[in-house]
Order: sequence, then C-alpha cells, then structure tokens
Amino acid sequence: MLKKLYCLIGLSILLVLSSCSITTGQNGESTFPNKPIDLIVSYAAGGGTDTGARILQPYLEEELGVTVNVVNKPGGAGWVGWTELANAKPDGYTIGYINSPNIITGYLDPKFNRDESLESFQLIANHVLDPGVIAIRPDDDRFSNINEVVKYAQDHKLTATTSGVGSNDHMAILKLNKFYNTKITPVHTKGAAKGAAQVLGEHIDLFIAKVGEVANRHNNGELKAVAVMTEERSPFLEEVPTMEETGYPEVSSRSARGIAAPAGLSKEKLEILNSALKKAIEHKEQVEKMEAQGLQIKYLGPEGFQKMLEEDENSVKGLSDLLGY
Repeated sequence: MLKKLYCLIGLSILLVLSSCSITTGQNGESTFPNKPIDLIVSYAAGGGTDTGARILQPYLEEELGVTVNVVNKPGGAGWVGWTELANAKPDGYTIGYINSPNIITGYLDPKFNRDESLESFQLIANHVLDPGVIAIRPDDDRFSNINEVVKYAQDHKLTATTSGVGSNDHMAILKLNKFYNTKITPVHTKGAAKGAAQVLGEHIDLFIAKVGEVANRHNNGELKAVAVMTEERSPFLEEVPTMEETGYPEVSSRSARGIAAPAGLSKEKLEILNSALKKAIEHKEQVEKMEAQGLQIKYLGPEGFQKMLEEDENSVKGLSDLLGY
C-alpha cells in the first residue's frame, strides 16, 4: 500500500514538472512572449509605413497573445528609429520596420559615418512592396500628365517631396534630373502626410511618394497620380501609366517595408516572431484592409527578406554617383 502511494506521489510530481515545462523555458523563464512588444515605426503617424503597421497590429497581437505597441520615432530620415532599434536589447520585445532603400542609403552615405549596416539587424519578415508614384494637384494648370510634367521641368525649376535624404523618392528625382535633364529640387519632409499637405498648400510642386500614400488621395480627387515608377501598372491605380510606357524607363522606384529585430536575436524567438508575422501578414482580413489602403502585400521570410535587401544594397551602390557618395 505504501509502495503504491509513493508511486502515485512520484507520478504526480512528474505530471507537475511536465506541465511546468510547457509553460516555462530554460532556467524557469516564462515562454516568449509574455509581455508587450514595441514595434518601432521610424516615420511620423499618418504615412504609409505607419498605416500598414497599425493595420497589421491587431492580427500580430492575436498570433502572439500579447499587446503590440506601435511606437513612432520620426526624424533623421528614419535614423532616429533605426538607431534605437539597432541598439535595443535583442530579447524580441523591441522590433521595428526597416524601410528599403532608405536605410541602405543612410548607412552607405560616407558623410554620416554610421556604424550600422544590414548586419546590425536580424531580419524577420517583409510586409509590403510599394511602387513609387508621381502626383500633382488636380487643379495645377501648368501640367496634367507625366509628359507635360517632364517637359515643364526641363525648362522651369520645380520642387518635389521626398521622405528623406537617400530615400527611393529622392533617388527618383535624381534619376529624372540626370537622365531627362529636369530641374527638380528635392524637399525632404518627415512623412507622406506632411508632404501631401505641402503640395496641397501649393508650397511644393510635385508629390513623389509611394502608391500606398497616393492611391486614396488620387481616388477621392485630392491629388492626381500621373505616373507609377515600376515596370507594371499598379492594381490600385490601374489607369495610371508607368514611367517606362510613357518613355522614361530610367526612372524606377519602389519601397520595401519589413520587420526586423536587433542583431543577436535567438533562433527560437526568431522562429516565433516569423511564424506569427507570416500568419498575421497573410491573414485574409489584413490583406483586404491593406489593399483598401493601396498597400501591396509581399511576405518574405528571414532569408528571402535578407536576399532582397542585399540586392537593394547593390543597386544603391550602383547609384552612388547620383547620390554624391
């Protein structure tokens, strides 16, 4: 009888230990994640990156089972947020959006002498691929289509918005000036919302941004998109021609937006975050909401995301003369 009692006690202990091993990690630590996660957006609220982050937020929270706080850190053409992300503890509780090519031009530019590079981050998952677009005020009587914009800019000085020095918007302007002899001066703003306001207020001539930042404004008549800067037309602006089909093939532009952590993130936490992000990004409702904002989904895992950004890095290096490097 006593022997049976000892066996039952031993079995009970094993069951308790087994249960604990499910809810705790090594050294008795709680499983990841067990507290809120900060998701840094390196641009102001209201822009394309911020909009996408806030659409993704509830679906990521559902997958992870914890609160995800979208934290805007605008400034320094994105580098206020990216520097904070790179220097954060690699425990998985601070992650953030990486915007390409902006981040790449930012660390390749020798005048900044930055220590950061792609190696400063653990790439987790790409979320959006957003083509570049050129838009004007609908009531601008100087031009109404891209050919008229280019012709006017060859003879007159114009200004155009960018999301920062070395951004894809900035590089598009430099390409226009180099290959088609336009006289467009870039005006660096702190986000698409402020850039659009400057154009609508007639302080800046052209709104050069991404489809996700223009589609709704175009569809409601607030702005008029005149060209998309990719080889194929955007499904969100089907009637708007591409630069290539209108005779300006040298001018291409797109923005990739994905999520990364500081370098040093453990393999286990990387797998948990990537799995949750994949499910959240590919969630049907999330896709529909993103598409309603003109944001094109392109999920890539850590390896695919890394490969794409390495390709972007090589592309930027090929444009170093345009950027004054």
